[in-house]
Amino acid sequence: MSAARTPEIRTGLTPSLSATPLIVGLVGFFTLVDLFAAQAILPTLAARFAASPSEIGLAANASMLGMAAAGLALSFIGRRINRRAGAALCLAALAVPTGALAFVDDLSIFAALRVTQGVFMASAFSLTMTYLAERCTAAQSATALAAYITGAVASNLAGRLAAATLTQAGGVPANFIFFAALNLAGATLVLAAFRSATPMSDAGAARGAPLAVISGHLRNSCLRVSFAIGFLILFAFIGVFTYVNFVLSREPIGLSPTALGLVYFVFLPAMITTPLAGRVATRYGARASFVASLGLALCGLAMLLSPSLPIVLAGLAVVGVGTFFAQATATAFVGRAAKYERAAASGMYLASYYLGGLAGSALLGAIFENAGWPATVGAVAASLVLAAVLAAMLKQTTVAGPS
Repeated sequence: MSAARTPEIRTGLTPSLSATPLIVGLVGFFTLVDLFAAQAILPTLAARFAASPSEIGLAANASMLGMAAAGLALSFIGRRINRRAGAALCLAALAVPTGALAFVDDLSIFAALRVTQGVFMASAFSLTMTYLAERCTAAQSATALAAYITGAVASNLAGRLAAATLTQAGGVPANFIFFAALNLAGATLVLAAFRSATPMSDAGAARGAPLAVISGHLRNSCLRVSFAIGFLILFAFIGVFTYVNFVLSREPIGLSPTALGLVYFVFLPAMITTPLAGRVATRYGARASFVASLGLALCGLAMLLSPSLPIVLAGLAVVGVGTFFAQATATAFVGRAAKYERAAASGMYLASYYLGGLAGSALLGAIFENAGWPATVGAVAASLVLAAVLAAMLKQTTVAGPS
């Protein structure tokens, strides 16, 4: 039976939910809410494990390693997995390491559990995105992608806020138990809102040997640049939003854990601007979108050196808008730049992106401890400048949006 004769297969959602981007956004929220929530309580976690800022920063962001590995693996083996059941199972399984974090007192075990979380988060993310791409029309897919990314951005805000509030009110164990419950809620939502259906096509499935596909994509100069830009985007983002917590919790600002969570209302502007990235890149070209968004993030960095909380908050908001916008641009650009095996190209991009976050946590953590916050901000600025230079080198004929 053709897709044209069965439009309900294109949607992949139950009829009552097919026109509700809120559902897709909530799935994105539940999938990634664990990823950055721990950053809001890093000073508390550092005290709990008697760890330095760089040690706890690297342990908390170890989830990036699991994200990178799973993102790459799923791009090749994901076609063998039932999307709906796989995404729901991954979210349910995610509750296990999340809940276990409530009871560990060893930093190495904490880091290992964070890696495991990353594997399940990336797997659920990749399977959900594939599910939507396979069952939506082009217009529906664009709407679903925007909703999903917006939910992921919202998880940055709500996750950090909840973590800070719960930790101060009930301690670290209560925080992780709550997030385990959110994981189970996400699994339930996927099962309730999505339904099993035959994909519209399998055109995105990987058909070549993995090493041959990887080699082919790496010969594509635009994809190489995209992977590097993704690496540098999360490198910078992690450097800022991990170690600024220690700056804000110390004098002269000296915020409490709950107040530290409230800081992340700075992501609200990004929730509004990020869904616009696709339209901006289509109208002005991805190169212009990259350079403008990365330049905006650079403008916000200087404000992070101020001893004034309002100025620092404004700087964080600007950095958030710029980096999220650049990430949304890059996600869409990879799909256009890949000549074939787009799922594999997206997986390689995600692997590079999350490895950038892990590298930022390690390298910028060492800089923060040994040279201080101004040097850390300087290193972040260098990474964003490099990303902008790489973006500017892309060929205009490749990065221009469709006419």
